[in-house]
Amino acid sequence: MKRQLMAMFGIAALAASVAGCGSGARSAQDGATKAADPKEMTGTVTVWLMNDAQTSWPELVQRVNDDFAAKYPKVTLKLAYQEWTQKVAKLDGALEQGAAPDVVELGNTETMKYILNGSLAPVDKASFDNADNWIRGLVNTCTYQDKLFCVPYYAGARVGIYNSAMFQQATGVADLPQNEDEMRAALDKVADKNKADKTFSALYLPGPYWYAAMSYVAAYGGAIARFDSAGNWHGTLNDPKSQQGVQHFVDLVQKYNHNDLTVNESGQATVLARKRAAVLYGNGWEAGSAVAPVTGDPTLKDAVKVATMPGPGGKPLPSFIGGSDLAVTAKSPVRDLAADWIRMFTSTKSEQFLADKDILPNNLSQLEALKSKPATAAAANAVPDAWFTPLAPGWGAIEKQNVLVNMLNSIFKGKSVDQATKEADALINQLINNPA
Repeated sequence: MKRQLMAMFGIAALAASVAGCGSGARSAQDGATKAADPKEMTGTVTVWLMNDAQTSWPELVQRVNDDFAAKYPKVTLKLAYQEWTQKVAKLDGALEQGAAPDVVELGNTETMKYILNGSLAPVDKASFDNADNWIRGLVNTCTYQDKLFCVPYYAGARVGIYNSAMFQQATGVADLPQNEDEMRAALDKVADKNKADKTFSALYLPGPYWYAAMSYVAAYGGAIARFDSAGNWHGTLNDPKSQQGVQHFVDLVQKYNHNDLTVNESGQATVLARKRAAVLYGNGWEAGSAVAPVTGDPTLKDAVKVATMPGPGGKPLPSFIGGSDLAVTAKSPVRDLAADWIRMFTSTKSEQFLADKDILPNNLSQLEALKSKPATAAAANAVPDAWFTPLAPGWGAIEKQNVLVNMLNSIFKGKSVDQATKEADALINQLINNPA
């Protein structure tokens, strides 16, 4: 998933599997020199971080690298920044060739693939700062069969992003209403104010936007799939509560989206920037894209704002938990050195650095202060109760085969919600229990 970040928004537990990393003890398999004194250890630690860190918090990276060098002066650290669009292919190739990095950043939807194929080392949660207070959704992305395979790094959540000037002009109030019924009444007024533009969408919800659709499913207490008492996953989109959520999403799309319903959400910030929409539901960074010089319209800087997205039943719309995790690869010859670098990079001090830049930290304690800051409140308040995709062996295949996207597209082409969800469940049941 795309993880571009802006400093104004926030948008993975790893310890050595051998004893005594902090004290300098070494495992027999570790390629670093055995030594009691960290200053006498040797070896090379290769780290792959995504380019978000390079562009948005390079000072943190440099400080941690300096601290690591001071603790391990004879250890070589090699850092490489990766692009989200290329990282998975590069990592797969490196793993196949036996040239994988020792530390790798993974998007939280990427972790299960690498856990299941044995590419990540299991880790000891207790040796990391704030481990008992990590955000539950991020911990879940690192956990399989009660073992932890990565360290939460930062979090993210989707929010309502809106043109406050349009609301002011149409309703006399610039804020996005925080009750869905009130929001819909305001959207109707905004739509009427802009009715001359037949492509204008008061609420721009793309038809194939399955992250949004599943947020409405979660709002009704439904789920994509559940783990049963027999030890298997099975699809639950055809369950009544899930169907209610899907229908709610469909109704909103059909009423308010006046664009091509087959177009996905990747360009929705541009729609907002071109004043073809008043509200969208997206990642916080999309607000920045909408007003950036190249990707958007800088004249909208004061008009584009973020707020909690209201959902059904007078409650906020549950958000998909976004973010990144950090892991040590299973065949790393320097596992405990790699783990110590991650330990430094996700320490309380490091996470506070991120929080000070309005990036959502990996733990609830440091997240708390961001719940009241205007720039981060919407996302920070959405994170504790956010939902995540099923932590199942075959989830990667479900995404790869576009099961949810195809389900939604079929509904907008005329298939009933009942039939579409029944067919989606059948496909999910074929895939979900088999490693992708």
